[in-house]
Amino acid sequence: MVAPPALTSELRKVHQYVSFCGVTPLQYALADFMAEHPEHVDELPGFYQAKRDFFCGHLTESRFSFRPVGGTYFQLVDYSQIRPDLNDVDMALWMTREHGVASIPISVFYQSPPAGQRLIRLCFAKQEDTLRQAAEKLCAI
Repeated sequence: MVAPPALTSELRKVHQYVSFCGVTPLQYALADFMAEHPEHVDELPGFYQAKRDFFCGHLTESRFSFRPVGGTYFQLVDYSQIRPDLNDVDMALWMTREHGVASIPISVFYQSPPAGQRLIRLCFAKQEDTLRQAAEKLCAI
């Protein structure tokens, strides 16, 4: 998008939240597709579990602590042994700026986040090479 910074700043605020939402007509279309082609749906759990296992397997050498997740393609990691001085928003910014790995702070999902919580989300719905590179960077922190 090309626009003055003041406009793009406002659009970016909204974009983060609508990127992962499907509009109603697309939800109906997807439901019809899934009903007609269940083989695609049946493959998804194994597909994402393999990605999760690949990513988590590479993260075991890091200082992040975690339990492999289920039912999502976002792995929660605890960073309290790395930067306990940072809240999750600052940690996400620090990781992006200093280490080139984007993450999502958990506090954005709370009205009142728990005090002292040191969790961020990492998406593993990526290509293996991207996951490998991200894990290498995370292990170097």
